[in-house]
Amino acid sequence: MTLRFFADHSVSNFIIETLRAAGHDVLRLKDHISTDSPDLAVISKAQELDAILVSLNGDFADIVTYPPEKYRGIIALQVRNHPEIIPQIMTRLSDFISSHSDLDYYVGKLLLVEAHRIRIRG
Repeated sequence: MTLRFFADHSVSNFIIETLRAAGHDVLRLKDHISTDSPDLAVISKAQELDAILVSLNGDFADIVTYPPEKYRGIIALQVRNHPEIIPQIMTRLSDFISSHSDLDYYVGKLLLVEAHRIRIRG
């Protein structure tokens, strides 16, 4: 099944192309709202588009500010100023997504994707 992702402005072309190469629909923030939109507008647009938000912005990993149960799914890529680990993170995420290809699986969940693990909240 194809998943729909909403990539915020911090998500690189490599990440977008990796998801698209796996057959998923990836919508770019810049094609829908201003790149300087506040976080609340970003996550609201993801909801409106019925998409899982993908971000490198650590703010979306804050479960107090963005409780996972209120959203269609949030994937927070944990790069921590080490862009060289993005290929490892994407390999881990791609493997996970191939085993969890139903959009409903992601509803109400926050996935914190690191090079060596994925933590799930919600």
